Amino acid sequence: MKGSTIASSKRPPDLGDAALAPADAAELPLPLVGADLVIPLVTGERVRYVNLDCAASAPCLRAVHEAVTALLPWYSSVHRGAGFASAVMTDAYDEARAIVAELVGARPDDAVVFTRNTTDSLNLLAAALPADTTVVSFASEHHANLLPWRRGDSVLLPIPASPEEALARVDAALGAATARHRLLAVTGASNVTGELWPLAELAAVAHRRGARIAIDAAQLAPHRSIDVAALDADYLALSAHKLYAPFGAGVLVGRSDWLDAAEPYLAGGGAVRRVTVERTEWARGAARHEAGTPNVLGAVALAAACRTLGGVGMDAVAAHEARLLARATAGLARVPGLEILSMWGPSSPRVGIVAFTVDGWHPSALAAALSAEHGVGVRDGAFCAHPFVASLVGAGPDGRSPGAVRASFGVGTSTDDLDRLLCAVEELVARGPRWSYRFTGGRWQPHPDPRARPRLHASTAFGREHPPRADAEPCRADA
Repeated sequence: MKGSTIASSKRPPDLGDAALAPADAAELPLPLVGADLVIPLVTGERVRYVNLDCAASAPCLRAVHEAVTALLPWYSSVHRGAGFASAVMTDAYDEARAIVAELVGARPDDAVVFTRNTTDSLNLLAAALPADTTVVSFASEHHANLLPWRRGDSVLLPIPASPEEALARVDAALGAATARHRLLAVTGASNVTGELWPLAELAAVAHRRGARIAIDAAQLAPHRSIDVAALDADYLALSAHKLYAPFGAGVLVGRSDWLDAAEPYLAGGGAVRRVTVERTEWARGAARHEAGTPNVLGAVALAAACRTLGGVGMDAVAAHEARLLARATAGLARVPGLEILSMWGPSSPRVGIVAFTVDGWHPSALAAALSAEHGVGVRDGAFCAHPFVASLVGAGPDGRSPGAVRASFGVGTSTDDLDRLLCAVEELVARGPRWSYRFTGGRWQPHPDPRARPRLHASTAFGREHPPRADAEPCRADA
C-alpha cells in the first residue's frame, strides 16, 4: 500500500553466516548443549554429568542448536509453497545438501539423499540394488551394515585377523562371485573397538574386481576427514545424531545410476514428476527417494554440524581425540583385570572409542555403577554388533555373550571427563560398589533407585516418576 511501511523483527536467516558459518579456529573441546548438565547420584550428591556414550548418540553442538533455533520461525513447506517462508526453507534445505556434499568430498554428479539415519540409508541402498547383485561384507559389521544385505544374495566373510587378511578375503570373495553386479559393504571405523579399516585399499580391490564399495561412515564421519572422490568410494552413509546434530536426519551419498534406476524407496508426493490415473513418472536424483515432507530441520542441523567441524578442521579433531585416546587407554591399562578389546591389536589406529571388560564384573553392572554412583554415562552390551562382540569376549554359561563396556568421546570431551571415568573405574574395581543392584528389564539397575526423573514436558503424561519400560532392551546380546 502506497505510503505505508511494513516493519518486521524477523529477517531470513543467512545460512552463510551465524551458526552455519565456518568456526573461528575454535579450540577443542567444542561447546555442547548439556555440557553443564547436573544430575543426581543414588548416594544423594549432585554432579556434572559426563557423557561418554557419543558413539551411540552424540550431544548436540551449540552451533547446531543455534542454527535450528534461527530457522524455526521460518518453518514452512519445502519445494512446494509459494510463500516467502517456503522460499526461505527451500533455500535452507538445498544449501544443506550442498554443505553435506562438500564435507564428505562428494563428486559433482553424486546423489545426496537425506534419510533418517545410517540404517535407513543402507536399507535404501539395499532396496536399490540391481537384480543379480552379490553383496560381500564381514561378520564384524554393525547390524545396520549386516542385516539389509541378507534379503538378497550375500557373502558374509569371517572377522579378519589383520587388515591384510581383510584385503585378501575381499579379493577372493569378489573374484569368486559370479553375479553381474557386486558390492562390498564395509565400515569405516568399528563401533565396538573404534579401529579404522583400510578403505582406500579396499576400494581399490573392489574396483579391480569390477565391484562397487559402500562405506558405513556412522563412526568415521564424526572423527576423521572423508573424501568420497579421493577414496573412489561408490556409496557412503552416515547419521546426523552421531555427528552432533540429533534431529533425525541421515544421508546416503553416492553414484546416481543405481538409485535412478530403482523403484523409489517411498512412493508419494515429492518423488514424482507427473501422475495420471494410468501411470506415474518418477523423479530422478535425490527427490526420487525423498517422498513426503522432508526433515528440513534435521538436514539444516546436519549441515550446521558439518560447517562447524569443517571450520575447526577434522585434522584438529583427530589430534584432540588421539590425546584423549592415549590418556584413556593408559589409565584403563593400569586397572587390574581390565582388558581393552581389539580386533587387530593395541597399535591399530582407531577413533575415540574404547571397549573393555573387567574380571568379576558384568558389563551392565559396571555401567550401572558408573552412572548411579559417579555420574558417568557409558554404553554396555553388544552394541548392535552381536557376532563381533561374541568373537571378542566369548559367551557365558548360558551361551549368550555378556558384552562389554564402551566409553566413546569426541569434540566436546575434555581431559576432566576422562579422568572422571578413570577414577570411577579404579574405585569400583578396587573397593566395589557402594549401592545395591538387581537385574531387571534385561540389565542391572540400582535398587532402590532414589533419583527422581526431571518433569520434562514429554514425560508428564505418565503421571509417575518412571515411565514403563519393556522387559528387555533391543540390541542387547544378553536380553
